[in-house]
This record gives sequence, C-alpha cells and structure tokens, in this order.
Amino acid sequence: MADKKIYEKPIITKHQSGMINKFGSSPITTPKTEIDGVPVKDLVEQFGSPVFVMSEKQIRNNLKNAVRIFKTRYPKVQFAWSYKTNYLNAICSVYHQEGSWAEVVSGFEYEKARNLGVDGKHIIFNGPDKSEEDLTRAIKEKAKIHIDHADELYKIIELCDKLNLKADVAIRVNMDTGIYPKWDRFGFNYENGEAWQALKRIVISDKLNLIGLHTHIGTYMMTADAYRVAANKLVKLAKNLNDQFDIKLDYIDLGGGFASKNTLIGQYLPAEEVVPTMEQFADAITSEMLEFASTPDEMPTLILETGRALIDDAGYLITKVLATKRLSTGKRSIVIDAGVNLLFTSFWYKHKILPAQQSSVQSENATIYGPLCMNIDVIRDDITLPALKKDDLLVIHYVGAYEVTQWMQFITLRPNVVMVMEDGSVEIIRDKEVVEDIVRKERLPEKLKKFKL
Repeated sequence: MADKKIYEKPIITKHQSGMINKFGSSPITTPKTEIDGVPVKDLVEQFGSPVFVMSEKQIRNNLKNAVRIFKTRYPKVQFAWSYKTNYLNAICSVYHQEGSWAEVVSGFEYEKARNLGVDGKHIIFNGPDKSEEDLTRAIKEKAKIHIDHADELYKIIELCDKLNLKADVAIRVNMDTGIYPKWDRFGFNYENGEAWQALKRIVISDKLNLIGLHTHIGTYMMTADAYRVAANKLVKLAKNLNDQFDIKLDYIDLGGGFASKNTLIGQYLPAEEVVPTMEQFADAITSEMLEFASTPDEMPTLILETGRALIDDAGYLITKVLATKRLSTGKRSIVIDAGVNLLFTSFWYKHKILPAQQSSVQSENATIYGPLCMNIDVIRDDITLPALKKDDLLVIHYVGAYEVTQWMQFITLRPNVVMVMEDGSVEIIRDKEVVEDIVRKERLPEKLKKFKL
C-alpha cells in the first residue's frame, strides 16, 4: 500500500504568465540525500541529530587545487593551515598530510600543532596575545614568530638575551588596500612608516633573525585587487631591505581572507557569481611577487594561510525538524534541533539548506528557527522550501569553517562531528558532549550540597 500523502494547507502564490517577471518561476528543490555516497538518513541513524559531517575527499581536493593554481603561476609556494578556522585534530592532520604547515594565533593552538607532530620550524605564530611562556617555547623551537606590536618586539629581544638564542621573526604589516574599514588593528602600519621603523629595529638587533613579512588584510574578501595592492607593498618593503641592508627574506606571507561559496546576508547575487575565483586571487598576488627578482633563486617563498575557502564547502550540518507552525503574520516557521550556538555563521551567511528526502513540489517562504529559548535563534530568516513535517531532515551546506571553533555549549550539548573518509567509511572525529563533560570542571562548595524543597 502506497504511503498516504501529507495534507498541505492551501496557499496562494502569485505567478504571472508570459515572459519571466519579478515573481519568477516556481522553484524546484532537489533534495540532498547523501554526502560522498553515504545516505543522510544513515548518518542520522548512526550518529544522531544534529550532526556535523566533514568530507575528507573535498578537503584534499580543495587544497590540491589551490596548490596547483598558485604553483603554476609562481615557483615557490607554501600553504599553512589556519587552525582558528577549524582546529579539530582530524581536520588539521588532513592538511598536514597534504603538505600544509600550521598557522596558529594562540598558545593553545600552538600546543595542538605540536601535539600533532608539527615541528616548530613549520609553525607560523601569529596573533597579538603571545605570553612570555609562549614566546619562550617558540624561540627555542625555531617557530616563525610574526610580531604584532612594539611591546612584543621588545619582549622577544629581552627573552632572546636571557636565553642566549636568536629568534626567527617577521612582522605583521597593516595597510590601505582600498577596502574599508581598514584592518589596522593588527601589526605595524605601512603608510605612516611604522612598519619600516619596526624592521630597522629588528635589523639592528643581534638577537633577531628577520626572515619574512606578513599581512592579513581582511576576511571574506570580495575583490582580488586588494591582494595585488598588498603584495605590491610587501614586495617594496622586501626590496628596500635588500637594497639598504642586504637582507634577503625567506618568505612573504599574504595571510588568508579568501571568500568561500557562502552567500552573505544582504548580498543579492549568490556567492558563486560574485566571489573571486582562486585563479583570480592567484593572478593578483603572483603578478606582484614576480616583480621581486629575475631568477627563482632570488624569489622569496609565497606563504598563504587560506582557511575558509579551503574547507567551508567540505562541511555539512544535518538537522531534524522539531515542528512546523504559522507565525501571527501567516508566514510558515520551521523549528529545527540545531541553533545559533552551533551555527554561529548564520548571523552573516544565507546558508544553502536542502531537505534530505523527497518532498512536495509545493514550496513556500519560511523562517527557520533553532531550538534555543531566545528570539535571535534564527538560522534563515527567509528561505523557500517545500512542505516539511516533524522528523524530516535538512542538510545545511558550507559549514566547514569557524563552526566548531566558535560554537558554544548553551542550553543544548554539542553534537558528534564525523568525517566521511575517502573510502566511504565514516569516522567520529569529535564525540558528542554529555552532561559529565560540562560539570567536570565545576566545584560545589560543601555547604551547598544539601537542600530541602
């Protein structure tokens, strides 16, 4: 006997016959029933809902493609995985297996990289908050320390004197690249001469070994030309160091910030139509790098700390419908079991969301809410979806970047994170939380242990 069809309350959708018009055509939603060949329903049955799913194959393909694009344009390229983007051990290990160094911005991330077996010489240590303990370890282990401010510069000189060691250092440079507001909080400014002054202080110190220049001009950059400007200015600094002090840098680091396939809230066109391609970013950067010297031996290595663009499309969040209801305005609302505590990026992305099962052709605008008892728990404010019912599954796309580093335990516990391996098997790479995980760090004073209600 065929399954009984779901009753759907009639709605009126305005259409206009003839040529295409502002009402468009009736949307057709193609369900996302599997991830790398593994059925979505099987993933939920085995690992629960919600569940984050990462694709090993997509991660490796993304990095290999980026390396190919840059190395066909410039002879010396080194990628460094941005730990703050996603620092789960399994994720970092995939990038390291593919040849990426580690780029970290805290002592915590530095420790994770070392625990995974990354040598200090293959760690780029960024960020404004490096403790004396962090700096001491980085100096001893020959990490590449990117100096963020003058106080840090003086502290490193002091530590090197105490340790009787030389530190391998670079400076972070902020600059005007035509993108506003400018990212001038981090590093030393190019335009006012602060960066050049910092470089001269490093050069005259016998405790520091100047090996590179670094900039990170912004996040989710929507133009490749800003990188052309940034590369041009760093190349000029490098040439000045060569001309005035006969210093040949090992590398120039253009940081990260490349946009991914996610569409920003308020952005009219989908990301695929407006975000620069990896080829465009590569052309902009390498065209300026090639101006540095005439032979490959004289060229510094180009380091890239790309994060979001290499992993966003390798991550999915599977979630279950808890309820559907009508708001007072008559608009449909869908309540799911994943909230903004797990999907922090929903505050600035219009995530692509698809049903995981065949649905009705009848579509309607809806708001998707999470399960949290707070009004701002909105996953998508306005999205066209077919009729859904309780326990239906949805797949939220492009959540590989920043979700598991910015998520928080609030009201609900954090779920399993799994990886679909290249051979089609599925591995848990982070276990779901239980109450004991949360209360383990708590301390209950003796006088508060007993009460009577």
